[in-house]
Amino acid sequence: MKPGVRALGVAESYHTDDTNTSTLAGVVTRVSRVVDGFVFGTCTVGGTDVSDAILDLGERLGREDVRYILVSGIALSWYNIVDMHRISEALDRPVISVTFEESDGLDASLASEFSGEELEQRREIYRRQPARHEFSVNEQTVFVRSVGVDTHEARDVVRAFTPDGGRPEPLRVARMAARAGDEWWTVEQTNRGE
Repeated sequence: MKPGVRALGVAESYHTDDTNTSTLAGVVTRVSRVVDGFVFGTCTVGGTDVSDAILDLGERLGREDVRYILVSGIALSWYNIVDMHRISEALDRPVISVTFEESDGLDASLASEFSGEELEQRREIYRRQPARHEFSVNEQTVFVRSVGVDTHEARDVVRAFTPDGGRPEPLRVARMAARAGDEWWTVEQTNRGE
């Protein structure tokens, strides 16, 4: 993969407080590890707005040179399920979700946390998403779902953007940025007495 190929990595950070809001960070990173763009947003902890929030990040960023969108996970902010198909179609880019732990899926967890329409809405989004595929990156195991590229290309993309360890660079930097943004916001709210 050419060193100038770019991906937008999206990760989140949240903690339990009265705001019920999660900080999202989007980071544009080249395969060569050069970071050349940031965008921030929020979504609701336990809500259903994470796909809208990711679309907003991509639209506000407005980067035609971004070739792939990488998302850290499929269920952000306490079961706020990412609709990969919707994001891929709206932003006209492949979407790759990367997770780092084995899982039997979310059905049982969703059923224990939600009921009625809230449960059905999340299940419907979750069940539309592609299956996870497991593979090794730098001797670490990752689990990948992809829309807009086949499993082999998704694997190649994840490996190309992961120079060290098992976390792709766009997601590693986005996670750090989201945590820093979340921490700043918390301190800012505390200082204002909110």
